[in-house]
Amino acid sequence: MGRVLGSVRARAAAGATVVVALALIAAGTAVLLVLRSNLQGQAGLQAEVAAREVAARIATGTAYGTLDLPDGDEHPVVVTDDDGRVLAVGEDVRAVDGKPVGRAQQGAGSAGPGRSGDDEGGDDDDDVDVGGLGPGEVDGDVRYRDGTADVGGVVADYRFAVVEAKDARGERATVRAGSALAPERNAVGSVRTAMLIGLPLLLVVVAGVTWLVTRRALRPVEGIRGEMAAITASTDLSRRVPVPSSWDEIGRLARTTNETLAALESSVERQRRFVADASHELRSPIASLRTQLEVGVAHPELLDVPGAVEDTVRLQRLAADLLLLARLDAGERCAQVRVDLAAMVREERSQRVGDRVLVRVGELVGVEVAGSRSQLARVLGNLLDNAQRHAASSVRVAVGREGEWAVLRVDDDGPGVPVGERERIFERFVRLDDARARDDGGAGLGLAIARDVAVRHGGSLAVREGSVFELRLPVAG
Repeated sequence: MGRVLGSVRARAAAGATVVVALALIAAGTAVLLVLRSNLQGQAGLQAEVAAREVAARIATGTAYGTLDLPDGDEHPVVVTDDDGRVLAVGEDVRAVDGKPVGRAQQGAGSAGPGRSGDDEGGDDDDDVDVGGLGPGEVDGDVRYRDGTADVGGVVADYRFAVVEAKDARGERATVRAGSALAPERNAVGSVRTAMLIGLPLLLVVVAGVTWLVTRRALRPVEGIRGEMAAITASTDLSRRVPVPSSWDEIGRLARTTNETLAALESSVERQRRFVADASHELRSPIASLRTQLEVGVAHPELLDVPGAVEDTVRLQRLAADLLLLARLDAGERCAQVRVDLAAMVREERSQRVGDRVLVRVGELVGVEVAGSRSQLARVLGNLLDNAQRHAASSVRVAVGREGEWAVLRVDDDGPGVPVGERERIFERFVRLDDARARDDGGAGLGLAIARDVAVRHGGSLAVREGSVFELRLPVAG
């Protein structure tokens, strides 16, 4: 059960159902309030019309005993004077708000049984200042109140309208006419019942439609999840997740997932090649060193000590290169110090002894960059070593500035790098055939390390025309 409720489809259906339920409840409540208000207003209007018709007859001089009052079942009407005496009452109207107003209480000169300090005509809300009215006039104001009336023994709720008028003799008469509220309540009750029945059904429909639509929309996601699970189980990174034809968020998710899988496959393949190439490069010097040591143990006079030392140095350099590449791949942040490239070139040149070709220094512009001095010196050393292996008689290094870039160039008079190989030579363990023939022990990692360091420092390393290697680094701020 928890798994079902935890699904996206269940949460979406539940959320949509709750939102629709709240909206329908709010809308239904508003509809009921407006309907009730309108029906009450309609009942009040009907009561006012009935009251004004009776008041108009009184104002025109119609005697109270001959007033044509509406049927009590339709509009109960009671006419009282200033003293609260009942002057006229509708047929079958026995009481209003629980106070008897039957014809037995009508009188022209006495208060009658219906007269009391708190009777119908004596209520505070019936006291109206009609001093401005003259004989035969009807007050333009009307007041409303809700109450009960007993018509033919049946007590019901009514909306009463109270209108004041003066007869031809100038005596005030208060006309109270009512309109039944039962139709309004029946209508509101019917609408409320319909809403209570229809709301659950509508919510069931909303939940079902949301569930189906969400299921259809998330079907590609399930396909992506299933394929990713299969890839994880098989470790086959060449597989790809299905891409829907739509260009919505799910389609973009599938395409991004495939791009990630492609990058991961490339990274894993590069790592495998790296391990294989490293094992291959380590095998030769280790085997050579072991052979020399075994010969030395059996025949000490035949031990090639310089050769053993050379193989050991080669192993040491290779291990250092592999360690640096591992640190670069791990994203290790280099130290941020200001490095003067011109000063670094002079120092590196002064420390190089035993080079096959003399390194000449061209123009050296004093420009500073930010980064690791040891790693940048390693880049310069690798570029000079590469130039020494390919140069015929000349190696030259220079430093300049182009806008916000510091530029270090190393070139030689060798045969140059073919155009089709100018990117491949920066791959790890790659050595061109000519270079391999003249190699003095390099493992094909120098240029790869140089480019990785340049990129980590926000720069670039590329081969320009012929055999010119150009290192670009941003000038220190």
